[in-house]
Amino acid sequence: MATELVALNVDALVGAATQAALALRNATKTIPIVFMFIPDPIGTKLVDSLGRPGGNVTGLSNFSSDLIGKRLQLLKEAIPRLSRVALLVNPDPQISRRYIEAAQAAAPALGLTIQTFEVRLLDEFEAAFDAMARAAMQAVSINADGLIYQAKEMLAKLALARRMALVAYSRETFDAGAVMSYGPDNIQSTHRAAALVDKILKGAKPGDLPVEQPTKFELGIDLRAAKTLGLTIPQSVLVRADHVIQ
Repeated sequence: MATELVALNVDALVGAATQAALALRNATKTIPIVFMFIPDPIGTKLVDSLGRPGGNVTGLSNFSSDLIGKRLQLLKEAIPRLSRVALLVNPDPQISRRYIEAAQAAAPALGLTIQTFEVRLLDEFEAAFDAMARAAMQAVSINADGLIYQAKEMLAKLALARRMALVAYSRETFDAGAVMSYGPDNIQSTHRAAALVDKILKGAKPGDLPVEQPTKFELGIDLRAAKTLGLTIPQSVLVRADHVIQ
């Protein structure tokens, strides 16, 4: 698909998420590329640095691996008795290692035990949740990943059916039925991506445009899902929420 787009000789390309951005970068070294929703632009070798991307690529990072500790902290505040949290990951992307390391690093101070469960295909999710239930997991945390996003509605149902609180990473994954989410405002990111494309179409070189990081983060709480699980979310958490589903 990336090759087909490049063959159209367009003025700019936009790639959402890591696989799309890498496919575009591999398909052209000349057409300007703007990426968005990328957890680690340097680690995935999309850019040389955030300040001076270089080449024909720039865009927006979603800061996702750096938010895991904050997400776990908010989850612990919302469910004080929480002690066992499953981390659901697709192990294939390189960033998954950072997700696991960040979660494990944050866990001790919060009194949490983190256990990782892996999925690579859509039909592996149910078995993963069964394994979580056998391991007595009380909650499950998901991180930015194309496969995870694709399964967001399924994840909410699987978690509720097994009496586990699902904590998501964005408004889009939260709305599918998670108890909580914390992450950047993805709508703002898409607006900023359009602004970068506008600069490029007016003559700016993508390699000279710094990679932007999110400035707005959103906390969501679904009281319906919490009630289904018999959870009472403390008022101290609710007052900080940007979105509360009653």
